[in-house]
Amino acid sequence: MLSFQAIHTADVSEFRLCNQRGMLAYLPCRLNARQSMKTAPLWPKLGNTLTRKTTPFAIPNGNDESQRSSSHACSDDQVLMPSESSYCSSDLYEEAVDSLQESGSGVFQVVEDTVNLASLLDKLKAVHLHVLASEQWNASTLKLCHKNYMDSARNLIHYLALKCLDIEPLKEDLALISLLNLEMVNLSVLASLTTSIELLENLQLKSVRTNKKVSAKICTQEKLDQQKKGHFRIDTLRIKAYSNRELLLGPLQGSKLNHIMTTVGEEALESETLIADLIKAGTSIIRINCAHGSPKSWREIIRRVKRSSQMLEAPCQILMDLAGPKLRTDDLKPDPCVVKVSPKKDATGNVIFPAQVWLSHKDAGAPPAHLSPDAILFIDDQKFFSETKVGETLRFIDARGKKMMLKISKVFHVLSGTGFMAESTRTAYVSSGIELYIKRKKDRFPVGKVVDVPARESFIRVRVGDLLIISRDGTCDQDNSFGRTSGAHRITCSSGYLFDVVKPGERIAFDDGKIWGVIKGTSISEIVVSITHAGLRGTKLGSQKSINIPDSNVKFEGVTSKDLVDLEFVTSHADMVGVSFVRDTRDIIVLRQELEKRKLQNLGIVLKIETKSGFEKLPLLLLEAMKSSNPLGVMIARGDLPVECGWERLADIQDEILSISGAAHVPVIWATQVLESLVKYGVPTRAEITDVASARRASCIMLNKGRHIVEAVSTLDNILNSNSKQMKAEVKSLVPSSHLF
Repeated sequence: MLSFQAIHTADVSEFRLCNQRGMLAYLPCRLNARQSMKTAPLWPKLGNTLTRKTTPFAIPNGNDESQRSSSHACSDDQVLMPSESSYCSSDLYEEAVDSLQESGSGVFQVVEDTVNLASLLDKLKAVHLHVLASEQWNASTLKLCHKNYMDSARNLIHYLALKCLDIEPLKEDLALISLLNLEMVNLSVLASLTTSIELLENLQLKSVRTNKKVSAKICTQEKLDQQKKGHFRIDTLRIKAYSNRELLLGPLQGSKLNHIMTTVGEEALESETLIADLIKAGTSIIRINCAHGSPKSWREIIRRVKRSSQMLEAPCQILMDLAGPKLRTDDLKPDPCVVKVSPKKDATGNVIFPAQVWLSHKDAGAPPAHLSPDAILFIDDQKFFSETKVGETLRFIDARGKKMMLKISKVFHVLSGTGFMAESTRTAYVSSGIELYIKRKKDRFPVGKVVDVPARESFIRVRVGDLLIISRDGTCDQDNSFGRTSGAHRITCSSGYLFDVVKPGERIAFDDGKIWGVIKGTSISEIVVSITHAGLRGTKLGSQKSINIPDSNVKFEGVTSKDLVDLEFVTSHADMVGVSFVRDTRDIIVLRQELEKRKLQNLGIVLKIETKSGFEKLPLLLLEAMKSSNPLGVMIARGDLPVECGWERLADIQDEILSISGAAHVPVIWATQVLESLVKYGVPTRAEITDVASARRASCIMLNKGRHIVEAVSTLDNILNSNSKQMKAEVKSLVPSSHLF
């Protein structure tokens, strides 16, 4: 089946539609001259020879979000923006008619022999009437939508009406004559159906060449003027989708095709240059998760974003996600504040490279970007940095009481002072309060004290077959406690929702599905879980890790009390607010009411689809959100989504979200685990690269934080904006010239 991406206008003089107000509506379309187009090759028999003709009557790639990757060279700016250099409608009509006239009647005979045009036309008209009827059935809902979203809401209703029909036989018939792909019309459903009907009516004529009246009628200026009045023209709806994307995410810079969003947290404050480096690498949106950090750290991150954006003259938006009603493990009891300094050893235990330790004052900031120390120690005494020299050896007693040494190898001048790189050939455990001294001529000279060593991350390691007890609080002396079970691990979760709804036999998952278990018993204060899936050597389960109960019908409040407190900060500092774990239209109503109280009509709203309920109710969520004028977007949050809906369904689910959002002309953000191996370890997997290629269908792609985040942003930017023309030229050079037309 041929894939088509462009449409030439056809005769609309014979086909008029009545809208719900009783007015005549014409549903024309036009083609931007810069749009990438494929054409149908036809082989009419002229005389005794076969002559290759090309008739450009293809249906547009209506699915801007979900189909863009199939034509990567054609950007949104190229497709959606009007231009003086574009063909006018009359040009398109004349070109289409001339092409049809030249091709002769043979092409129509071929089509008639392939399918029953009369039957196909009747089926297409029936679908068309069903789509129109759906709009009338939902008239009361559409009236509540804001005027800015009225056309988009109607098109969404049209798309849903099309999707509820069994149109597989119709799709096959349309594919046989290369007229229309019903999987690709979501951007402009009614206009695409209307134009296809008109083209089929023209195809019923035996010969365009012998019927000059038809061509004259097609090209009359009166009919062209009528087309310009249509609200559902394909180019009009494309511009609407483009406008909605720009209102939410901001304009794209240069020739870029997608926005890049990067998540940052408090670690961004450890480096003065990280945010600037992210923007240089291609980041155009910074995301802050309100589930972590505090208003103090958020404010400083935003200050640095705005400063870097202004200095680099590169616009950068701010998205702040409300934490939402997510079930998480509570904080585990922290481990001791100790850092391990360990050199690299070979298989026999011999040191092959000493441990690299960065020493600086706590106010001096992070080490230079080109350094990768194994440990960072802060020294409280400024004299240390003025009296210590390269080559000297620092001595200390580590947390185990063993004598250790650090040899100063290099000195660096950083933004707020001086830092040293030291080496250690032995494994040491350093804690806060340890004194460093230098031995000179039989005397010891104290030079500083180690301070602010962070606590080590606490976790438990669970294995298949282990019992895990989830408590409502940290105490273990409840009457019905299952904690007395020998060998059971224990964690806490303070959310009462979990204990109120789960039942024995239901599944439960932790940490985005890394650990799975089955609930064996419940009480008011505890839940006993038998672990059924974990790593071969066990899997770590730490603080603030997600808990999912896909088999339970949990009734969460959509916007929590914490969200309302955070919303005060978000509304005054961010460009967009992310609604986490949206499940029902009530969640949208509560948020809209809060924004209306604050008179915030320009704050962008991003619906994060990460639950089964949110996915199944996406059309209703969009229609509810369209009742306000706020810019609107959708995020495919793939962390919890496959855990809730099933891993094997993820690909289909994300495609469906792209299609539904495309029909509503709403931009989509593709999120979670994008280039995760590259972000964490510096090397991507092959599957991650192809995932990014699929993600090009979305308006924005999000990266999570990690050690190699700047490199990952740069790589993502290169993939998204790669020179596809050069690639096509390289492939073309491999094809024998005799096969090229």
